[in-house]
Amino acid sequence: MSVHLHWFLPTGGDGRTLVDRHAYTDGGIRRDRITPVSGVRAPDIDYLAQIAKAAEQLGFEAVLTPTGTWCEDAWLTTVALTQVTERLKFLVAFRPGVISPVLAAQMAATYQRISRGRLLLNVVTGGDSTEQRRFGDTLDHDRRYSRTDEFLQVVRGVWGGEPFDFRGEHFQIEGGLTALPPDPLPQIFFGGSSPAAGPVAARNVDVYLTWGEPPEQVRRKIDWIRGLAEKEGRTVRFGIRLHTISRDSSKDAWATAGRLLDDLDPETIASAQQALGRSESVGQLRMLALHGGSRDRLEISPNLWAGVGLVRGGAGTALVGSHAEVADRIEEYHALGVEHFVLSGYPHLEEAYWFGEGVRPELAARGLLEAGRSPLDGVPAAHGRPASAPGGAPLLVAGGR
Repeated sequence: MSVHLHWFLPTGGDGRTLVDRHAYTDGGIRRDRITPVSGVRAPDIDYLAQIAKAAEQLGFEAVLTPTGTWCEDAWLTTVALTQVTERLKFLVAFRPGVISPVLAAQMAATYQRISRGRLLLNVVTGGDSTEQRRFGDTLDHDRRYSRTDEFLQVVRGVWGGEPFDFRGEHFQIEGGLTALPPDPLPQIFFGGSSPAAGPVAARNVDVYLTWGEPPEQVRRKIDWIRGLAEKEGRTVRFGIRLHTISRDSSKDAWATAGRLLDDLDPETIASAQQALGRSESVGQLRMLALHGGSRDRLEISPNLWAGVGLVRGGAGTALVGSHAEVADRIEEYHALGVEHFVLSGYPHLEEAYWFGEGVRPELAARGLLEAGRSPLDGVPAAHGRPASAPGGAPLLVAGGR
């Protein structure tokens, strides 16, 4: 089982602080005023194309594109980027509650033909009722997962190439059909930590994603999903969503993490924690429990830093250390059964080079990557320094899902 490396497209904007995730808001914490933010990069197509091209050159297999109020539409953005890349796949996040499953299956089929087979799907059930209601979705948490279950059954059914009927609580389909099914069928990624989410993963998905919890917690989650899948007569693969701060030395990496904390005052952290604490997402509450809102206990496991989660939702942990140390942690998760690593770092362009030129050769030397996946394999980094950062390390900043 090889390691599959994926990067991230910050379609909500990139920048130089953990707080201000979006160019036009106060980091998603307070929306009653607009403040100018220095060093913010708008998610225009030219900047996103730079990141996509860098990810492809550096040997990342795919890039995750988020979904939500504060992001550009993932389908439209990524299909545009297929025209300026050659091999890179796009892990497109979408919510099953705001689109017909037959239409989604049709869109995926068209996408596969346009991109020549480079679509992956990330199904986001949604853990925030306020966000869901913005899109007209009024179901509660558990019923949203019940709907996702039916949605994925319909998608796979209409990909069969024959008229498909389905009658469920949420969908009634008569003769649903994708006249030209996608080839290949897109792999379906999915995450969820609640009791309602587990059976959905076991019955329907190809890759179960977890946020970056300590290895022992990840092991228990893998055992849980694997056991449910076995009861369904299925096999599910596993992935993890993490940020990275990788540098030539451990000292430099932790110094970068420390500089991020310098931007966070107690009021900002308290406001963020209060907002995040209202989430219905069990995964989000698990993220919050890793640090308890305190900046004093942030290395929650060797080289696993929970500082990102002090002020932002979603994936709240980062692998921090030298290139070899970060590779050690990836190898540790891989030994548990994690195959897909969906990574990010801020700004995303620079951090892609830090990881791609620093950590990736370490993983290749350990035999964890498929041979010939990157033009940089076997090429030593110039002192680990990204080409985009001559003269020193870039400051890791900004956010994204």
